[in-house]
Amino acid sequence: MSEEQKNDSRQVAIQKIYVKDSSLEVPNSPEIFTREWKPSVDVQLNTGVKRLSDDTHDVVITVTVTAKLEEQTAYLAEVQQAGVFVVRGFSSKEDEAAILGAYCPNLLFPFAREAIADLVAKAGFPHFLLQPVNFDALYQQHVNQARESATAATKH
Repeated sequence: MSEEQKNDSRQVAIQKIYVKDSSLEVPNSPEIFTREWKPSVDVQLNTGVKRLSDDTHDVVITVTVTAKLEEQTAYLAEVQQAGVFVVRGFSSKEDEAAILGAYCPNLLFPFAREAIADLVAKAGFPHFLLQPVNFDALYQQHVNQARESATAATKH
């Protein structure tokens, strides 16, 4: 089989995109609304993959946004945005892992961004828009760290 034919059999198909979990906490309301709005904002991002069958996977990105005014938490918003993807036809596990670790999260991120923005707005706070995320770079960083850890472990 030629390389072109191999590439033609590759498939990444979205089966479902859904919110797996979302939460919002405004622990210091309503007093927090009386303060000047100059928050420090911390954004945490994680991804996970669960194999559902040979070629079907559940990919989840978790976005946690914490806004504080000095030491007081204004809000904590968290969304687990998920998608069920069929990934088939990739000859190497590395290629499949890159699809699941970078490509799929890139597809899910706009949905997570919208969900976070909606939660924050419904909580009565000024508009918040997550900045774009380069999941390809994050995935490559993860792969490099895993290689370094494996190399360090074999040296001991």
